[in-house]
Amino acid sequence: MSITLVTGAANSGKSEWAEYLASQCQKPVIYIATGLKNDHDIEWQKKIEQHQIRRPENWQTLEIPYNLVDAIALNFSDNCILVDSLGTWVANYLDKNNDDWQKEINHLLETCREYKGEIIFVGEETGWGVVPAYELGRLFRSRLGNLIRLVGGIANSVYLMVGGYAVDVAKLGINLTSVQDKIIGSQQDKKFPS
Repeated sequence: MSITLVTGAANSGKSEWAEYLASQCQKPVIYIATGLKNDHDIEWQKKIEQHQIRRPENWQTLEIPYNLVDAIALNFSDNCILVDSLGTWVANYLDKNNDDWQKEINHLLETCREYKGEIIFVGEETGWGVVPAYELGRLFRSRLGNLIRLVGGIANSVYLMVGGYAVDVAKLGINLTSVQDKIIGSQQDKKFPS
């Protein structure tokens, strides 16, 4: 199992770097596009077309706006799955209540841990800007930020796109999950001395 997260700001090169990584993995590539097509949004359609033009013809493309976990599970073999992107997937599920959304995340993480091939996720960093003035925007930002953190916590590599560079922060940083586990363990030792 190999999980990679590519994250960063808008137009930072996330998709291009993820596509490069997928092209280097020596496995059949399944590209999962999570964005919903919208013929009335010309700018969005142009962005989709740019992604389509860059994609090699031998990659299998699946348009999966909702059932991402099922799509990963159905392709449960020695493939390289590239998911672009987690942000649009989160946006498609904003109508879910918090309990159902948490179940969806837990199912995704569990499926990723069991996957035998490679998974490359593209995910946006939305929390570095202004706090949204409306509730739905804050919900999106919160859910996506939490999801990026959780996927990053199980990933082998976490690339942050900054100034045209891909920086593997998993090699440079300290995983917060491991730090939290140590804090919880030391607190339990204090409560239950042996």
